[in-house]
Order: sequence, then structure tokens, then C-alpha cells
Amino acid sequence: MTVRKARVAWLVGGGATGVCLLFVLLLVVGTYSAAAGLFGGAGNGRNGTVGLAKGAVPAAYQGLVQQWGNLCPAINPALLAAQLYQESGWNPTIVSPADARGIAQFIPGTWATHGIDGDGDGDRDIWDPKDAIPSAASYDCELARYVKDVPGDVANNMLAAYNAGAYRVIRSGGVPGISETQNYVRIIRDLEKSFARPIGRVEPSKQAASAIYYAQQKLGTPYLWGGTGTAAQNGRFDCSGLTQAAYDSVGVGLPRVANDQYNAGPHPSRDELLPGDLVFFSDDLTNSRAIRHVGIYVGGGYMIDAPRTGAVIRFDRIDTPDYFGATRVTAAGAAALPTHLPQP
Repeated sequence: MTVRKARVAWLVGGGATGVCLLFVLLLVVGTYSAAAGLFGGAGNGRNGTVGLAKGAVPAAYQGLVQQWGNLCPAINPALLAAQLYQESGWNPTIVSPADARGIAQFIPGTWATHGIDGDGDGDRDIWDPKDAIPSAASYDCELARYVKDVPGDVANNMLAAYNAGAYRVIRSGGVPGISETQNYVRIIRDLEKSFARPIGRVEPSKQAASAIYYAQQKLGTPYLWGGTGTAAQNGRFDCSGLTQAAYDSVGVGLPRVANDQYNAGPHPSRDELLPGDLVFFSDDLTNSRAIRHVGIYVGGGYMIDAPRTGAVIRFDRIDTPDYFGATRVTAAGAAALPTHLPQP
């Protein structure tokens, strides 16, 4: 604001050997055949054609983001969602050390000039998402107009203007060579892919097989709430500690908690799942911030997960009423996630 070569893993263990061999077949055929190009990658159109991934935006704000994310051609709902998530994690009461306020993190001086009455109730309230989200979209579009004649991608130039100022973008003829600004543009564009509903099949993960291999080695390990697999914890995990460690083993750094891990890449549908996808569960199917459980999909409708206190890391079915959705982890998506977000 490093990726180890995948290796085929033979699943072993106890009385589940027959089922495990099926998982192996699915892993090899599903992961490697897809990586070889049987499934095409997905692309997103510009605003007007970009939908929001299921539950990625909390239900209270989804309509606002979808509506105002189509305010001008330079933005789309997923890009606006990525900005808001990166800035505040959907927390409408947060205040930054620089006194940026609310869900869109406006500095009061900027708000005084660029805040709008988004809900038409006669006031401009920096703390009210019904004003702040429309104001964020309006400000983006205003910046896009300032840099409309600059060569390059209009959204990238707009984001660069948001971070470094329109004058620097104009003077540089595009995104200026400022590392902070370049990182800001990259982060938002990578997060945008996580918030967008895929139009086609999602490109398969190159790290999936090795992440599954790691999780397989932990089968039978007792669950530990808060466990991240340290020696002091006797190598025990909770659900998100296991998924974090599995992807860390292939050089992809995930956040610690499940609801942030959901934003580490694009979201395949249930019938497009591949081994290595993270699968998520929640009692509120409209809000990714309410996710409470995560596992690693291995094929055939099963995942490896650390379920709860008193249980061990094991295979569980994913088709339950609280199934929320899935994420195909990417190194870029994981690296783009902010580390400062408050938890619900």
C-alpha cells in the first residue's frame, strides 16, 4: 500500500487409501491437464460488463459498489471494490494515522473539495458509506478526466494520479517512476481480479500440487485453535494456519485469517474447482468478511482441512449448506493483500 516446482503427490493414509488414489488421479489430471492449457484463462470487460464475485463485497455495500463502479469508463465495480478493501477493509469507522477517515479513507481536506452527497439526503458525511463510496467513485472519475490524454491504460493512469497527483502523471507521460506509485497501481489491479466475477474459466494454479502435498503430510495432526505449525505448538494448526503454511511451502505468502485469504486470487465456480483451490465456509453467504473456515480442495468433492478442537486434520466433504465459495490462489493476488485490515 517464488515458486517451487510442482511435484506429483501420492496420497497415503489409513483406511482412506482407495479414496486417496482417486484424489491422486484428480490431482494429476485436473491440475496438470488444466495447466497444460485445456482451460483458457478468464478476462474481464470494462465497466458495465464486470460483475462482483460472490460475497466479495459485504451485502450492505454491494449495490453501492455495483452502481457507482459504473460511473465512468475508467473504473468498474471490481476496481472500486479493490480500492475500498485496500483502504479500509470495509470498516466505515476506521481512522488512519494520517487522519484518513471512513470506508473510503478520505483526508478531511480532500473530502471538503471532493466529497459528494451520494444518497441525496442533503449532507456530505465522510463516515456514511452512502456518501463515501459514491465520493470515491466520483473522485476517481475526476482524476481520470485530468489524465485522459496521457498515453497508456486509463485506469492505471487514474490510479497513479490518485497516489502521486495528476500533474506527475501528465509530466511523466504515464505512471511515474515512483516505486510507491507503481506498487499502488499494481496492488489495486491485482486485487481487482479477486473482486471480479470471472467471465470464463479461471487459469489453473501452478503451485497447487505442492500445496496439497504439504497438507497431506499433516493428515492426522490434532487441531489447535490459533495453531500455525510452530515447534512450540507441536506442529499443530487451525484451518487458516494450515492453508497459510501449505502455500508458504511453495513461496506464496497468505494472510493469517480465512476471510482475508478469500481475496488472494480469482474465484472459480463450484463446477470449475481444481485441486489446490481454497474453499471457504460461512454462516453469512453474502459477506466474505464473515468467513469462518477454509480448506484445500483435493478433488471429488473433498478437501483437506483442520476442522475444529478435538478433531484432526482430515478429508471432509465441501458440499454443505455453509459452503461460501472458492479462491484460486495466485502469487500476485496474495502479494497484493493489505496486512493492516481490522477483523470483524
